[in-house]
Amino acid sequence: MKKLFVSAGLVAIGAVGLHADEYAPDFTAMDATKPWSVSGTFRGFYDDNFTTTPNGHKQGSAGFEVSPQLSLIVPLQQTELGLRYTYGLYYYQQRENQGSNPIDQTHQVDLWVDHAFTQRLEGKVEDTFVSQQDPQLTSSGTILPYRAEGNNIQNVGTVSGHYELSALFSSDLSYQNTWIDYVNNIGIPGSPSYAALLNQDEHAIGLTLNYQYLPDLAFMVGYTFQWTDYTGDAPIGLGLTPGEVYYSNSRNQLSHTFKVGAQYAATENLSILAWAGFTYNDNYNQPSFDTQSSTSLQPYANIAVTYTYLPGDYVQVGFSESGASVATADISSKTGALTQYQQVSVLYATINHQITPKLTGSLTGHYQYSTYVGGGNDGAPQDWYSFGLDLAYAFTPWVSADAGYNFYYLTSAPGLQGYSRNIGYASVTASF
Repeated sequence: MKKLFVSAGLVAIGAVGLHADEYAPDFTAMDATKPWSVSGTFRGFYDDNFTTTPNGHKQGSAGFEVSPQLSLIVPLQQTELGLRYTYGLYYYQQRENQGSNPIDQTHQVDLWVDHAFTQRLEGKVEDTFVSQQDPQLTSSGTILPYRAEGNNIQNVGTVSGHYELSALFSSDLSYQNTWIDYVNNIGIPGSPSYAALLNQDEHAIGLTLNYQYLPDLAFMVGYTFQWTDYTGDAPIGLGLTPGEVYYSNSRNQLSHTFKVGAQYAATENLSILAWAGFTYNDNYNQPSFDTQSSTSLQPYANIAVTYTYLPGDYVQVGFSESGASVATADISSKTGALTQYQQVSVLYATINHQITPKLTGSLTGHYQYSTYVGGGNDGAPQDWYSFGLDLAYAFTPWVSADAGYNFYYLTSAPGLQGYSRNIGYASVTASF
């Protein structure tokens, strides 16, 4: 339970760069003489708000987690094949006391194929499938910061290629599909389900051109086209006139992102990556009775600064600005307009420090500021804070233990509840 869940709505888009310095794919996940590995974690925890409900209605529970993982990586001459499966079983004592099902189960499957066609051309196919209930358990991120019952699914598949045009110029081309499916597929206009609001099939095509200006300085220019198709097929809100009904696909969106960037290795220990640009959105399926503009411009940014002050010890600070889906319809009582999306600003920081050769500590902080775009509360904000502390001790290369604490705080917003959550845990992991 030490993972901090990711910002709502930040489903990655854009070109995926495959910067290979050598002809063959890197094989670093495990020893080449042992292409498989098995690990298992047993973790005890106390979660004071496992239902992610407002503070006056919080429910706490002790519990435990059992999480085995199987990995298989096959290196060939110019190809790497990989498969990783992670299972999670989470037991909550309070739910047992209430006579309800005390167990949550999660599944995550990662697949990848990395192939070097020539010394200048490399391609990669990746897919990550996640089934979960709690956003904190989703390692690939989630667009919903609340617990949702059922086997909710997110699948992200990517096909990408990197081509060295010359010694100084290279290009990255990618296609990414993101499929999100919540099981509560009943839509009521006054209280639409997560499935009605958030189920989606998203396609993104990205192209990046790279210029290696100096050995330690590169410039990039990129473009991403994205089509988001909301697939809930259910009513999500009512207009001002009888018969005016908004459906899931009323928020379908086409977007074009233009960006420029730079990557700079200031010293051997300090690196900076920065992207800036803008996104043009077109809510092309907006009903004619919604009189607000169907097009909009939003800023785009992605900045990360990493400082490695000792081997294995580093500090990273980052900021991102982008758009995201929103888990509310929020119809305006004056104009009947629908909320189109949310603008999301994220500031984060991570410190990883090797205290002794066997003891490592990490601190993670996250702040997200979101505002509605369109609807009855256009511009209304919501804040999301999280903090994590973890200490990990390696008894041997195969046996380790860790203990830590996570804190989450989400403020309320129109149509969305706020909550706080505290989780303490301790675990032991064995691998071979």
